[in-house]
Order: sequence, then structure tokens, then C-alpha cells
Amino acid sequence: MKAVVYEQYGPPEVLQIRTVSTPSPADNEILIRVYATTVSAADFRARSFTVPPAFWLPARISLGLRIPKKAVLGAELAGEVEAAGKNVTRFKPGDPVFAATLQTFGAYAEYKCLPEDAAVALKPGNLTYEQAAALPIGARTALHFLRKANIQPG
Repeated sequence: MKAVVYEQYGPPEVLQIRTVSTPSPADNEILIRVYATTVSAADFRARSFTVPPAFWLPARISLGLRIPKKAVLGAELAGEVEAAGKNVTRFKPGDPVFAATLQTFGAYAEYKCLPEDAAVALKPGNLTYEQAAALPIGARTALHFLRKANIQPG
């Protein structure tokens, strides 16, 4: 499968399209064929290693001291379940889903495995894959600040 990978921290030019192994779902995982993803602040910060000074050491430990621990970025995705592990009960092949990959990243690829109990949900039929991909982090962030601002109808 093809994926956008990075082997060093830096500007967007460190990103490269490469062929990597297609993952196989574990017994409790689903394999998602990724149709849409986003570029989030988490992706930018991880790729460029642009973090506030107070978070420098924890970020280096989490992301990788000299080189990135996770070669494939991507914190949000939308796609279709391609396969399901033998213990999966919530999803089946063909289900349209959207998800946050959180600490594992990996959405900048054609396929991504996630546990069925991860931040994965069925995609509403009235949303495109592109719209659904932006929901896990972007929409929740917007909703949080709209609630803080006490926005009311009318």
C-alpha cells in the first residue's frame, strides 16, 4: 500500500510517498480502507517538532528522540471497513466509518488498523468521507469553544 511517511523532523518536504506493508487486523481490530484524512495541528507539530518549550522533553520521549517513532502521520480518517478480526462485533466489512487515530497516527496511508473499541464510529449517511474525516478532532474542538462562548440559537 502507499503511505505518506517521514523519517526526520522538518518542513513539509520531509514527507514522501512510499510503499509500505498493508497491516492485518488483530482479533479485536478492524482494517479500514482510508478514503479521506485531514492535516491537523497534531500532524504539523509532530512532523515539524514545533512544540512549546515546556513540552519539549515529553514530546521527544513520546514522538522520538532523534527520529520519529511513527513514520506515518494522520490523526483523523474516514473510510470503509475492509476486514474485521474474529472477535469484532461492532463493525463488519463494508461499514462506512470515521475515526481518530490519537497517539498511533497512521491515517496518511491507504489502510489503517484500529481496535473496534477505539474512537471509531459509523459514518452518518448524510456526510461525505471528507466531512466525516474532520469530525473526530476538528468538530469536537469547535464544539468545545462554541459551548465555552455560550453560543445560543437566534
